[in-house]
Amino acid sequence: MTSAIVYTEFGGPEVLHLIDVPDPVPAEGEVAIRVEAGGVNPIEWKLRQGLRASDPIVEPRRVGTDGAGVVTAVGEGVDGFRPGDAVAFSGATGSYATDLVVAAHRVHSRPPQVDAAVGAGLGIPVGTAYQTLRSLSVGPGDTLLFHGGSGAVGQAAIQLAVLWGATVIATSSPRRAETVRALGGIPVAYGDGLADRVRALAPWGITAAIDAAGTDEALQTSIELVDDKTRIATLVRGRDAASLGIRAFSGGSPAPLTAQQQAWRGEAVPVVLALIAAGRFTVELGPSFPLAEASEAHRLVADGVDGKVTLVP
Repeated sequence: MTSAIVYTEFGGPEVLHLIDVPDPVPAEGEVAIRVEAGGVNPIEWKLRQGLRASDPIVEPRRVGTDGAGVVTAVGEGVDGFRPGDAVAFSGATGSYATDLVVAAHRVHSRPPQVDAAVGAGLGIPVGTAYQTLRSLSVGPGDTLLFHGGSGAVGQAAIQLAVLWGATVIATSSPRRAETVRALGGIPVAYGDGLADRVRALAPWGITAAIDAAGTDEALQTSIELVDDKTRIATLVRGRDAASLGIRAFSGGSPAPLTAQQQAWRGEAVPVVLALIAAGRFTVELGPSFPLAEASEAHRLVADGVDGKVTLVP
């Protein structure tokens, strides 16, 4: 039997339970994976809490989308993977588990330089960062203002944007400023006077802005500093985007991602795996918890923590 985390009602972390489920068997186009680490993302506790819309619960609901491990079996029609291969995956259903099956197109070979915890920390953060930067056409000559630069999405966005030739100014607390600087960004403290501090750092102007903080300050400063509102995006305040004349990707946005945006999210993980293997991208790891302590992991992520939290079966 496989062990998996589920919940049968919306609520606090205590609704998460470890149960036994039948061992997964890959169907055509699927890969079975023994999970070595599962990534814990903020969206997962928000869904569990009922803070983000989801379907009614009619059966035990599995948790988690990102992870890394080793292939145990492949279904018909799957090329490029065989048992024993180290992989990372994203967009799965139920990565808080000892084993699961994942559609082959969501599974990526994991280079030996990338351990399981790092591989598990990629999916949602790097997919969101990569797609948002591509959607805003961030590249050489741009100066990007990123609100929430020390979080997982912010760290990914800073590194990718800098690699693509942009200058990045990122908000953070003073305590986390050096984290932003080490990734190639220019840290700036949030709080009163933010727009003036950003102007002092970039007197030539800001050409794009991404909000991962969700504060009024972040949105107002972005609108004040960026002339082209189509190059401002929020990842948190999706429901407010239309009234502000800006764009939204996730964050409760009523508009689904386009096919191109979905493709960019899928493209992100293999691109970043290669960058990590080449020593050009890093992932800050936080605490790791046994699978049975998923509730504690959710509490920590909801309260705020430095680095990517993972579950180890």
